[in-house]
This record gives sequence, structure tokens and C-alpha cells, in this order.
Amino acid sequence: MAATSFTVNGNPYSTDTESNTPLLYVLQDDLKLNGAKFGCGVAQCGACTVLLDGNPIRSCVTPIAQVNGHTVTTIEGLGTVDNPHPIQAAFITEQALQCGFLRQRTDASGISIYRPTAECDRGGYFKGA
Repeated sequence: MAATSFTVNGNPYSTDTESNTPLLYVLQDDLKLNGAKFGCGVAQCGACTVLLDGNPIRSCVTPIAQVNGHTVTTIEGLGTVDNPHPIQAAFITEQALQCGFLRQRTDASGISIYRPTAECDRGGYFKGA
């Protein structure tokens, strides 16, 4: 069994877990990160959404081997209460409440298209997105 090494919320991590083990199980069982939830188990509900190199994926169907050498960001790594990510701050400002079970899907999907650069419109979204 080969080791899988990746970065989670800015921290390096390596595991000898079976290569077909879902990323969600490693996040919850090994790393004790419980923001991503088990919902449907077939990538439909989005409760298990995390960012892989900035793109949303469903961790319940992503084998741990596929994240080798990549960066995973969970909802725990997006922002803090004192310093939320701009998408999280917008939810707070607009009082756009989302249940805790599916919150990571909404945040991760929004964050994946939010890029405050010169290539974006004034709201920080890719032009044409």
C-alpha cells in the first residue's frame, strides 16, 4: 500500500489508507474534520463538498489516491469567525442562512468561482461565469 500525501487546510498530511478509501472518511476519521458530511454517498446532495486545488469535489466518491500531491480545503479551512472568507462574510451580511449540513456545498461552490483579480468583474466573479 503506497502512502498518499496531500495538503489539508494548509497542513501537510500523509496516510497509508487503502487507495480506494473515500476522502471523506479520511477527513472525518483520521483528521477529525467534520465540516464535510456524509449525505447520500453518491455525489448528489453535496453535503461532502470540499475544494481540491480550488475546485469543488464530492469527497464521498473521491478515492484518497486521487488527492495525492494536491491541496484539499474543507469548510474548516475557509475562514474563521473573526476573519471569514468574503463569501462567508456575504452570507453573514445578507443573513442568507444555510443549514449546517449543506453549508459546505454552498460555500465551496461559491468560493470556487470567486476570484478577486483584474480578470473579474467588480464583484470578484470571473467575467462570463
